[in-house]
Amino acid sequence: MKRLLMSAGFVALTATGVFAQQNSQTAIANFVGKDGKENGRAALTDADKGVLIELEVSDLPPGTWVAFHVHETGKCDHADGHKSAGAHFNPGKAEHGFLAAKGPHAGDMPNQYVGEDGKIHAQVFNSFVSLDEANNGIRGRALMIHAKADDNRSQPSGDAGDRLACAVIE
Repeated sequence: MKRLLMSAGFVALTATGVFAQQNSQTAIANFVGKDGKENGRAALTDADKGVLIELEVSDLPPGTWVAFHVHETGKCDHADGHKSAGAHFNPGKAEHGFLAAKGPHAGDMPNQYVGEDGKIHAQVFNSFVSLDEANNGIRGRALMIHAKADDNRSQPSGDAGDRLACAVIE
């Protein structure tokens, strides 16, 4: 009986260790709109060469392209228009945009299309970041959806307009 209990304890510790390892490779981010109400969620998974971000966000302008970025600060205060999230995440001090000669920022990601139902359903892979690595880690930072499409050239943020939805990566 004693041996059986010891074996069960080992299995429980092993299962806990595996769960902790899986947990360190994932993150969740809950979006908050301009009105302060929750309007979506993202699941982030650390991969060998970047982070996969799967998101669903609602209450956005239907039938439009919008910018999607990682911002430097993990604060999403709707009262200040989400300005609390700071600028784009840019640890390499690059220019903004995929079309910039010395770009892009690590936080630059492709524009996303909002369906006629006012929702984004997307999977985005960002190869410039990781979840927790010292130089390019994004856990504790913010995901941001802007009102307009990013032009991928204008400095410092692509002329993407107001900040519509913000989510702290936890």
